[in-house]
Amino acid sequence: MLDKVRPYAPRRLRKIERREQILLELKLRPHVRNAELAERFGVSTETVRRDVDALSAEGLLSRAHGGASATPNRQYPGFDERNRARLEERERIGRAAAALVQPGDSVMIDAGSTTLQVARFLAFSGTECTVLTNSLPVATAIGQSAGAQVILCPGDFLPSEAAVVGPDAIEFIERHHFDRCFLGASNVSADGVSETVRGFAAIKRSMLRRSGQAHLVIDGAKIGHEGMAHVGALAAFASVVTDRLPEKDICNALEDAGVEVLVAD
Repeated sequence: MLDKVRPYAPRRLRKIERREQILLELKLRPHVRNAELAERFGVSTETVRRDVDALSAEGLLSRAHGGASATPNRQYPGFDERNRARLEERERIGRAAAALVQPGDSVMIDAGSTTLQVARFLAFSGTECTVLTNSLPVATAIGQSAGAQVILCPGDFLPSEAAVVGPDAIEFIERHHFDRCFLGASNVSADGVSETVRGFAAIKRSMLRRSGQAHLVIDGAKIGHEGMAHVGALAAFASVVTDRLPEKDICNALEDAGVEVLVAD
C-alpha cells in the first residue's frame, strides 16, 4: 500500500525573513494588512504587529490602521548633496572629534557626511587604531592612514548613501565590542537623537550598544529638531561635538543627561 500523502506545510519563517517579506510586499503595493500577513506566515497577528513596530522604528515603513504602509518619499538630501553642504563646519567638527581617539583605541564610525570628516582627520593624524564602519567612503578615508586597520561591515548596499544596512550588518556589529563610536544623526532634540535615512537608525542603535563610549557628531543646524526614527536618549552619549553652542533648552537637556558639549573652534 502506498503511504498516505501528507499535505504540504510551508516552512516557518524566521523573524528576519518575515520582516524582509513585509518590506518586499510594500515594494509591490502601498498597504498590507496584519491579518493577511499573519495567515500567510502562519503566526499570530500580534507577532506581525511586533514586526511592523520594529520596522517602523527603523524608518522602513509607516504603521497604519490594521497594517502597514510604504514610507512616503521624503525630500531628505542624499549623501553627495549633504557632503557638499556646510563643509567648513563639518571639517571643524571632524577635526575636534578625531582628537578624542587615543592610540590603540577601537572605534566604530557610522555612515554620514559629518562622520566622514571624522575619518578624514583621523587618517591625517595617523593615530594607531582599529575602525569598524558600514560606510564605504569612511573605510576609504581611514584606509589612507598607515596606522589604522579597517573592518567593513557586510550588509545590504544602499547606493544613495554608499553604505550598508540591514540584518547582516547589525548581526556583524553585535559580534564586536569597541572602545568608542562616532555617530552622526539627522536631528537631535531634548527627547533624544533621531535619524531620517532608512535603515540607519538600527545601525546606530547597534553601535551604541556595542561601544564603551559614544560621541555624537552633528552640524548645529540639525540641533533642536526631531527626525523620523528614534536612535537613543541623550544620556546614551558621552559627548556631542558640534560647530556652535545649542539653544539654552537643548543645553539644559544635555547637561541634565550628563552629556559634555564640545564646540569645535
